[in-house]
Amino acid sequence: MQNPGSAGKWTARHLDASGAAHRAIHVPPSQSPAQFLGKEHQVLAVSDPALCRTSGLLQGRRMGAARGPVEVGTHDLSDWSSCEGRRDSHRADLVGARLRRWRRGSALLCSQAVGSCCCKCSNVFNLIPRRQTEESQSSLEAHHLQGQREGLPLSQGENGVVLQRLLLEKKESNEGDGHLDTCRIPEVPRLLYPKAQLLKPSRVDVLVMTPWFAPIIWDGTFDSAILDAQFRDTTIGLTVFAIKKYVVFLRLFLETAEKYFMVGHKVTYYVFTDRPADVPQIALRAGRQVVVLHVGSYRRWQDISMHRMEMISNFSRQRFLHEVDYLVCLDVDMKFSDHVGVEILAPLFGTLHPVFYAADRQSFTYERRPLSRAYIPRDEGDFYYAGGFFGGSVPEVYRLTTACHQAMAADQAQGIEAIWHDESHLNRYLLSHKPSKVLSPEYLWDEQMLQRPPLLRKLRYVAVPKNHGEIRNR
Repeated sequence: MQNPGSAGKWTARHLDASGAAHRAIHVPPSQSPAQFLGKEHQVLAVSDPALCRTSGLLQGRRMGAARGPVEVGTHDLSDWSSCEGRRDSHRADLVGARLRRWRRGSALLCSQAVGSCCCKCSNVFNLIPRRQTEESQSSLEAHHLQGQREGLPLSQGENGVVLQRLLLEKKESNEGDGHLDTCRIPEVPRLLYPKAQLLKPSRVDVLVMTPWFAPIIWDGTFDSAILDAQFRDTTIGLTVFAIKKYVVFLRLFLETAEKYFMVGHKVTYYVFTDRPADVPQIALRAGRQVVVLHVGSYRRWQDISMHRMEMISNFSRQRFLHEVDYLVCLDVDMKFSDHVGVEILAPLFGTLHPVFYAADRQSFTYERRPLSRAYIPRDEGDFYYAGGFFGGSVPEVYRLTTACHQAMAADQAQGIEAIWHDESHLNRYLLSHKPSKVLSPEYLWDEQMLQRPPLLRKLRYVAVPKNHGEIRNR
């Protein structure tokens, strides 16, 4: 049936990788192509037409905008009202079906582009991972954490998975509660700071970049004022285990943390302890709190150390994912002695062990037995990382601690215990999952055991003198 009044026939053709046009989509004559496509397509724009042509997908650009893979056929937009055409129920059904395919293609392309961006974001700008909201808890139960979207099963078809991911992203981005896109570059207020000198590097005495382009954090390699501005809306969780007699270290730990750790930022101290009544009351800065998590104890200190991974994994899934953006996992028998701030934050970071930072890999005390899940051959290894200082975004810490716990359980089933327990498994994990930042020995040092070299301009987190035998066995 012909449409009365002014009518027109418009086609938008889908180009494949070769540039050939597929079957036309007929747009109702009473609407412009832009009106017909609607807002869904207007927001799914990808800036590189070549990318769309290569992938064989339609670019969701507004009709009449800059050229892209969408070819609007037969008439110019200005001739819309004078065109002749027809529409009927069959064509309306055809339009609906093809638009759905169109949208799926656009959504897939957009997801691919966004995914590529997020994977390649620099450490500096991958600042504020979104926390799970109550509305997305069903996804949390199905996949345990937001960061596992990449691991969603593909049995329902790739397009369905992509759309599922996009819906979850949209739901979270619309919450309006400050959960920013992980690729969003934060706006920094006007600041006065010294200009970086390209031909005069601040440190020439130490390595400041790993072979996989992860920065190694030393004094003089960062500007705290700029970083504080970039991370100003970030909440940091600090996990610490005060089991058995180790609770005696907690007061000094918390008092020095309040003086030096993440000053000016929101912090939650998660204290794992079997003695909650012995947790001291500490005066805290605004926006900071202590959360006591009552956990069980174990007879051997080695078991306590190894079960840390299991407990951090479980609590990451149950609550940390909802409450903080980053986790910093530390030993309690230490104290802060200088600034430790947001310069350490990254999706995943580890700290160079103070004994092995200058050693060759053959000297590292990796687990050398091939039967262990922590095994690292003598011709492999980047650095030796300390088990007393690691962290990252909550999803990444969840992945790390879960993997280490599962590996330790597998070893235990075979009657194997790695030479340095959870630290051995941490090193195995960070060998195959390269950290996005590496902290220098400034961030973990023992003044009683080691002589301070000139390259360590600051000692930020240092061991407290103690009798290990007395503390560990009670």
